[in-house]
Amino acid sequence: MNSLKTLGRLLTAHLLALALTLGTAFAAPASDKSSREGGTMSDKTTENSQAAQTNQAGTSTIEDQKSVAITVYNSNLGLVKDTRTLRLPRGASQLRFMDVAQQINPATVHIKSTTAPNALDVIEQSYEYDLLNPQKLLDKYVGKELTLVLRTVENNTEKMVPTRATLLSNNSGQVWQIGDQIVINPTNIAEIRFDRLPQDLIAKPTLVWSLNNTGAQEHTVEASYLTQGLNWRADYVVVVNQNDTKADLNGWVTINNNSGTAYRNAELKLVAGDVNRVREMAGMARDEMKVARAQAAQQPQFQEQAFFEYHLYTLQRPTTMKNNETKQINLLSAANFNVKKELVLNGQPYYFQGYNNPGEPIKEKIGVFVSFRNSKENSLGQPLPAGIVRVYKADAGGAQQFVGEDRIDHTPKDETVRVKLGDAFDVVAERKQTDYKAIARRVFEYAYEIRIRNHKEEAVTVIVNEPIGGDWEIVNSSFPAEKTAAFAARFSVPVAKDGEAVLSYRVRVKF
Repeated sequence: MNSLKTLGRLLTAHLLALALTLGTAFAAPASDKSSREGGTMSDKTTENSQAAQTNQAGTSTIEDQKSVAITVYNSNLGLVKDTRTLRLPRGASQLRFMDVAQQINPATVHIKSTTAPNALDVIEQSYEYDLLNPQKLLDKYVGKELTLVLRTVENNTEKMVPTRATLLSNNSGQVWQIGDQIVINPTNIAEIRFDRLPQDLIAKPTLVWSLNNTGAQEHTVEASYLTQGLNWRADYVVVVNQNDTKADLNGWVTINNNSGTAYRNAELKLVAGDVNRVREMAGMARDEMKVARAQAAQQPQFQEQAFFEYHLYTLQRPTTMKNNETKQINLLSAANFNVKKELVLNGQPYYFQGYNNPGEPIKEKIGVFVSFRNSKENSLGQPLPAGIVRVYKADAGGAQQFVGEDRIDHTPKDETVRVKLGDAFDVVAERKQTDYKAIARRVFEYAYEIRIRNHKEEAVTVIVNEPIGGDWEIVNSSFPAEKTAAFAARFSVPVAKDGEAVLSYRVRVKF
């Protein structure tokens, strides 16, 4: 009995020893495999964590925006400075910077950390602009299977039948393989369903940076770039008094944002001047803007200052520019300054080479101009950016009526602004050449007669500008002649109300 117990104890010990041996044998290969493939499980977990951190792609949207400043040039160009507060992991990472202008110039993009400039380096930057639209989405699915919802009619009842089909081509039309048939542009497609969105199509243009951060995780980052689609223009409203001697002026800034993104609570600056730009694309579009006008004067909201060879206008408050929005802001105003109205008849050089209706007088239009001096003495003296001047005048009932408009160039202080409003209705002119003589070799005499009739209830004075070529001198004239340039003479012709004045002159020309 004792021997049996002893045998049992020995057998149990032997089995335990065998189990321990087998367990060690089975466990050893797993340990060896882990060692051969790159270390322990804890080491592998650490490496995976580091790799995930290196490849992490952060995303920044307009919600991260701390401030934005835009400088708009009057040449379809804007400078955007977008400041955002971001959390960036230490080491290498990727940042997707969204909500930027669609018309951005990628070559002008610059990013910097304003909190730690030396701790953030840009390793690589790119601009993704392959935007999602139906055409591109179909192009990405050429050769792949999709679900078409086909419209069919059974027993006078329309049914929608989902059908799997392969898109063979999307070039100038669609070619589908539906079952064992090839179908071109099927007309019974109610909708097309896609299994997933291709990764290389995006909803918004995005800047992508590969960054290396050696500092803190939180950075205030400023991204700056140039973009097309931002433009501004000055528009002026001039109201003249009853006798056309005094006027009031309101200047408006019209800003157009077609850049593809909005700018919220932006610091706005405008640059007036002719900035030289390298033209990489021919025929850049010029925006034409229609403007609604307020008649009442407003206080100027821009502070003007000389900047380089231009003028800079800074809005004294933040403003929001929505995408595809036209915004107007009061620029300047002036009251009760002196203006001068002129009736001008400009001759043409071809009058000295003959004209189309010999023996008949040439009927000519007399232009109406308003001019004023942009000086402090004349209650002005402010730089006037290029734009359109629209002139109004009150009628007999006191209502303001539009009387004409013209475009002016950039006009500094102490220069004269001259605006053509149109052509006179009640003051007409007729021109006739009355004589021609060959006096000597290459010496000729021309005689002209210009009849000006005034049908107004007031006397007027018409300025007649005559272009004369060659070496010339006025032999005689019914009104005094003034040589205003090498090849031009001017006559001032007063015409009584309901009267007629005749300007006749003879000029000798040597060619």
